[in-house]
Amino acid sequence: MIELFLGAAALATIFYYFYIKPMNYWGERGVKQEGHPLWLFVDSRKSKYGKESVFDSVVRSYNQFQDTRYHGIYDSTRPILIIKDPELLKQITVKDFDHFTDHRNHIELDVDPLWSRNLFFLKGEKWRKMRSILSPSFTSSKMRIMFVLISKCTENFVNHFLKKDEKCIEVEMKDTFTRFTNDVIATSAFGVEVDSLEEPNNEFYSKGKKSTTFEGVSKLFMFIRYPLVPKLIEYLQIPFMDPVVYRFFCDLVDNTIEVREKNNIIRPDMIHLLMEARKRGPHKKENSGVDTGFATVEKANFEGGHASELTNLDITAQAVLFFFAGFDTVSSLMCFMSHELAVHPDIQKKLRDEIEETLAECGEEVTYEAILKMKYMDMVISESLRKWPSTISTDRVCTKPYTIEAKNAGEKPLHIEKGTLLMIPSVGIHYDPKYYPDPERFDPERFSDENKRKIDPFTYMPFGLGPRLCIGSRFALLETKLLFFHLLLHFELVPVEKTQIPLKLSKFTFNLMAENGFWLGLKRLKK
Repeated sequence: MIELFLGAAALATIFYYFYIKPMNYWGERGVKQEGHPLWLFVDSRKSKYGKESVFDSVVRSYNQFQDTRYHGIYDSTRPILIIKDPELLKQITVKDFDHFTDHRNHIELDVDPLWSRNLFFLKGEKWRKMRSILSPSFTSSKMRIMFVLISKCTENFVNHFLKKDEKCIEVEMKDTFTRFTNDVIATSAFGVEVDSLEEPNNEFYSKGKKSTTFEGVSKLFMFIRYPLVPKLIEYLQIPFMDPVVYRFFCDLVDNTIEVREKNNIIRPDMIHLLMEARKRGPHKKENSGVDTGFATVEKANFEGGHASELTNLDITAQAVLFFFAGFDTVSSLMCFMSHELAVHPDIQKKLRDEIEETLAECGEEVTYEAILKMKYMDMVISESLRKWPSTISTDRVCTKPYTIEAKNAGEKPLHIEKGTLLMIPSVGIHYDPKYYPDPERFDPERFSDENKRKIDPFTYMPFGLGPRLCIGSRFALLETKLLFFHLLLHFELVPVEKTQIPLKLSKFTFNLMAENGFWLGLKRLKK
């Protein structure tokens, strides 16, 4: 009997120290947190169990304590500090960036070297070096080179629908735009020309869809298992990326590089730019003088990257990251923007008027500079990214002990330990009426020349903040502008019977997705 009692007491003690005590981590430090967190899945439990979308989960967490600059939540038993104040965000992501250089650790290098070598997951000095090497490949002048490749994909996309003998073509936009972004990435990153609308089962699209689909419990677990049991995953050597997909991309890049070096082939795509990066010395910061859009934030300029260190595996890792971001996140932007234009025909007409005026000024062939000068196009895209940011939230890991000094009444200095995870709730800030009045309303005028000057840049973060913001923002914006330029020249986006109004988000996908898909009609315009 005594043994049974002692055993129960030991189990209770273990349970307390490993599962109960950690759940008061923020409370012990004087930080507001959710009242009485439940064990295992706490603030994030609704989204993980399909009770609410990840989007709504972040907004709910952000709004828990509206009178604070930050508050605490938990993921499993891991404490997370949500940063909500723009000034504090600026302090953490820019001024004191050296204390918060890294993203959270999802994948061990030895388990999945291709995925963990990409720019997003690299840490510390390795990240700085790779960022320095890659930055010259994403300047405005390089985007001008990519313009030709993207334009060809756009023409293929529009011509596919122009060939159809229908006045209004009913389309599921997610599948359709994903095929377009697949073709753009295939040609501009990997040097492979495909037409995924004409050839729907091509290998490049099949591999891309397989690598970027997170629907269902098993696929969702693929993404959340690393923070839950990293040591077990490392021990079992379970890769994040499907081995078949991994081999496909590695072989593709290896063979492409070999053929190009052997035959001195030059093609204006990402692989060529990265191959050239091996040969060049330190680069100078480019100032093109071209305004690439409100959502494009000025990038930090790091020195010290030695391009000669770039291996084929490194090149493959960056190309796969580029592919992953373009395949899903850019197509999501296009889906939400097309939906907003369909349900706001007045905004769509105003944008089409600008498109037709721009084309007339160009002499019937649009140029790179003309696309970037389209103010209303940029306003519509900026508002689409404000209302539907593909990056719902992002994070930073404290890499050196840090103190958030007291500022408001009731605060005291908060000492943040090395390894503490911080969350930046992008969509929560984008939907805060303090910064964007009537945030549910789609209003491109928020980003007019007059109004955008009033926007605090640390309340707008569709591509992140500080030195770790998305390196491919220029490419994503250019691709989206070109697509809608040519699409709206020939078609009107209209709601159909399957169109969900108002739009509801899926509760069962990790990435941003409409509950019943993005169904719209492409109504041919009379010319």
